[in-house]
Amino acid sequence: MLNEQQRDALHQQSLQQAVLIGFESAGKSALFRSLSGEHTGTEANVRGSTVVTRQTVLRDESLRLIDTPGIRIQDDSETTSLALHTLATGDTVVLVVRSTHANTELPLLLNMLDLDGKHVVLLLTFADKTGQMVQEHADHVRRVLGISVLTADCRKLDSERRALLIRAIRQARPMKRKPILADLPLPIGQQPQHTLLEHRIIGKWLAAAALLLLFALPVYIAYVLSGWLQPLADTWVLDPLRSSSVHSQAWLNTLLLGDYGLLSLGLYSFIWAFPVVLCMSISVALTEESGLKDRITDALDSSMRRIGLNGRDLIPVLSGFGCNVVAVFQSRACSRCTRRSCVSLITFGSACSYQIGASLSIFSSGGRPWLFLPYLITLVFVGALHTRIWNRSSVQNAAPVYQGQTFLQMPSWRAVQWRVRGVIKQFLMQAMPIFLLICVIASGLQWSGLLTWLTAVCAPLLSWFHLPGGAAEGILFSILRKDGLLVLNQGNGQLIASLGAAQLFLLVYLASTLTACLVTLWTVARELGVAFAMQLASKQMLTSVISALLLGWLMIGL
Repeated sequence: MLNEQQRDALHQQSLQQAVLIGFESAGKSALFRSLSGEHTGTEANVRGSTVVTRQTVLRDESLRLIDTPGIRIQDDSETTSLALHTLATGDTVVLVVRSTHANTELPLLLNMLDLDGKHVVLLLTFADKTGQMVQEHADHVRRVLGISVLTADCRKLDSERRALLIRAIRQARPMKRKPILADLPLPIGQQPQHTLLEHRIIGKWLAAAALLLLFALPVYIAYVLSGWLQPLADTWVLDPLRSSSVHSQAWLNTLLLGDYGLLSLGLYSFIWAFPVVLCMSISVALTEESGLKDRITDALDSSMRRIGLNGRDLIPVLSGFGCNVVAVFQSRACSRCTRRSCVSLITFGSACSYQIGASLSIFSSGGRPWLFLPYLITLVFVGALHTRIWNRSSVQNAAPVYQGQTFLQMPSWRAVQWRVRGVIKQFLMQAMPIFLLICVIASGLQWSGLLTWLTAVCAPLLSWFHLPGGAAEGILFSILRKDGLLVLNQGNGQLIASLGAAQLFLLVYLASTLTACLVTLWTVARELGVAFAMQLASKQMLTSVISALLLGWLMIGL
């Protein structure tokens, strides 16, 4: 007699495996969500949103469904390699092709894939953007290939269409040996809208302005909200707690309400970091779900090539403004010859949400919130220069890669809500606990006297930048996490308030760029090797110190 675990293992082995494969933005992930019913945010309208395979079991159908990253022609990225490797493991292949671009994309896809012996189903997506010719088109392709061909709007897959597709998967058969696709009908239905972003000259400037607005507006809103919340927290939470803890034990008072206390500094961190995380996540989700993010990256392709990257490498760089760790994972979609350059730019120039919140807080405490914009521009400019100097590889002569233009459309509120909810959950369950741990460590170091010793050791080095020794605390803790800079708000920010504009700018710049945080470096080491992570850290430290010295010389008198 088999136990339940053994029966389940046998059932897993007997499942039919269906692999979804197609170009980026074809609708594979939306199809995966619609078939599985899992709310995984897979209806995203953003190129390269899937960087790992995802799978689920449709138990009622005895079917394992596998979603793969979007593939590219003549591409050597890890995501394309992963998709092609997964293809070899599947029993049935579901080709996902946009019906509006089938005349171009279907022949390219068939020439790229090895489908010998595979059972195949073709799904023509974006059926909501095609005319009445779509069925004639599907019938023609069905006769040419000898397989089931269906059409659907993957974002709104009804139960009847879902059942039809699953039945087609279960009854799939191999393609004809040598299909002739020359007589396919012309592309049908709507084509992606043409905008000024596609203009050869105006497009890149408009894309750059859109990027600036994408980050400037949510950051400004977050700054206003945090500035309104902080005095309320002082008046209604911290002041009463400090008054009631006068007679508590010294170590407990230090741990909870001291300069680095869990409640004092922890609450301060939340007030300045959470609004940035919330507003940035909403802004990025809207941009991704509307398809605008892909248009921006396409427009900036030529500019990115000047620093050894290309337009699609900009997607991980932009993701870094949310979280550097996520961005390093997304760099798997980069070409092998540009991935290291992309990671280098991420760790130096992509200010994560927590770093943005901490920087805003410090600039505000010093009475100079206007420094944030030049700080952000400097990060991006020096980051691009750093990438160009240390990574000589160029994609100027790379083979052209086919990438179909995405549709611009109204974002799905459901998908945006899922994205924002996921970011907030990550902030509350991962980011805040780590910062609270930093508070505990800082309190322990302060209570033991080690913090005073570490500060004294680093003080002579900071004198190169005309910074006081006490500023070393913020730089040390920013190595652990980028919002570790917030420890300088201890003592009601007296140290910060005593600094001049140039000193304040250099302090935040050094803390931001001296090295990537430890979590990011650990992720880089796992993805690209320990040797590369160590080289990355040493090169970044050298660039940071030299550029900070030059900036200090240029800013004399401020």
